[in-house]
Amino acid sequence: MKMTFYGQFVAGEDQESIRPLIRHNRAFGVGSILDYGVEEDLSPEEAKRKEMESCTSAVEREGSGTSKREKQYQAHRAFGDRRDGVISARTYFYANEAKCDSHMETFLRCIEAAGGASDDGFSAIKLTALGRPQFLLQFSDVLTKWRRLFHQMAAEHGKAGLAAMDTKLEVAVLQESVAKMGIASRTEIENWFTAETLGVSGTLDLLDWSSLIDSRTELSKHLVVPNMQTGQLEPLLSRFTEEEELQMTRMMQRMDILAKKATEMGVRLMVDAEQTYFQPAISRLTLEMQRKFNVEKPLIFNTYQCYLKDAYDNVTLDVELARREGWCFGAKLVRGAYMAQERTRAAQIGYEDPINPTYEATNAMYHRCLNYVLEELKHNTKAKVMVASHNEDTIHFTLRSTTRGVLAPAATFLGLRPRRKHSGGSLAGPSLSQEQSRVPKACG
Repeated sequence: MKMTFYGQFVAGEDQESIRPLIRHNRAFGVGSILDYGVEEDLSPEEAKRKEMESCTSAVEREGSGTSKREKQYQAHRAFGDRRDGVISARTYFYANEAKCDSHMETFLRCIEAAGGASDDGFSAIKLTALGRPQFLLQFSDVLTKWRRLFHQMAAEHGKAGLAAMDTKLEVAVLQESVAKMGIASRTEIENWFTAETLGVSGTLDLLDWSSLIDSRTELSKHLVVPNMQTGQLEPLLSRFTEEEELQMTRMMQRMDILAKKATEMGVRLMVDAEQTYFQPAISRLTLEMQRKFNVEKPLIFNTYQCYLKDAYDNVTLDVELARREGWCFGAKLVRGAYMAQERTRAAQIGYEDPINPTYEATNAMYHRCLNYVLEELKHNTKAKVMVASHNEDTIHFTLRSTTRGVLAPAATFLGLRPRRKHSGGSLAGPSLSQEQSRVPKACG
């Protein structure tokens, strides 16, 4: 195994054994991302059972209430084994809180190893390894409903189809729409929008709207939104049991511990993207870490999946939020690892396919997002982007941008994988052979 699979894809067994390879690659300008690549050996049936148990609330399990979540954000047994059709991403299934602590300890060791082996290393983590996925599903449902409500009101006032950052509503118009829906009284609505939240513009964009359900406010506990199918008003956030509240808190505490360790070791932490029914919550929690830890430099990197139809909106909103709040934007741009699974799930369960319709559309989306971030890098020396692509055209596009003097090469990281084996083996993450590092090429 060490002469074949292991030698090709695994950097080493421990912190000491990986150092020679990392130093060897560094001599050719190739950095390292340390990734924990072990998965649990579960049968499909075991995986489905664990997924259904961990993605269903106590109320739903007891049968004392039906799920208020939209179909996309409910657990479905047919898709319980998230490994199905996925060959390029690790998958974690929730067992208990002790197992999550064990995953955290492993991630901590990876961060320590990355910091001990190089001065500018990366380490990658997955949030589904750190807590009960039920919370990610419920939070994603909340965030999606709240964003959709804003776009619904915008459409009613002739602003459908605009890019997220171009969609703005007059406060008076928005207050009228919210009052008509019965979401809140006029007095309550007036208290939502203050000079502090709006400045002097008199308009509200999606970032302003999203801030109303920020984790730092109490408002979200009292909000209701209209159910698009029934027209009935429903609580925005489902009630958690005391144990579920604790599980949610522990997930965020584990994230905080990892970010603090990364800060201490000088390691940049990449939060992997996952399935779309988890991703809104994962992105939002990553953003909270960026607010706290990306003050001086981008330590936490969020991952943007450019095969998604809403990728450009997600990138532009987060860049603008970083500008407004004064923290350093850090991004990893990927195409995505779950396409077949996402398409099948959407078709069978009955919601809109979140994936771009064609390969060409995804290429266009990737370059559109990359162009936007590269433009930001021209004016903001503290922002960073990792171009995590196997696509040769994308790599050449990025290299041309840096060599033309559009931005300093240090602002971008090219994340590539080797086409063939070389003597030292390769990291479980972006890495190049000696030949490839002299003439950068990526797999098509």
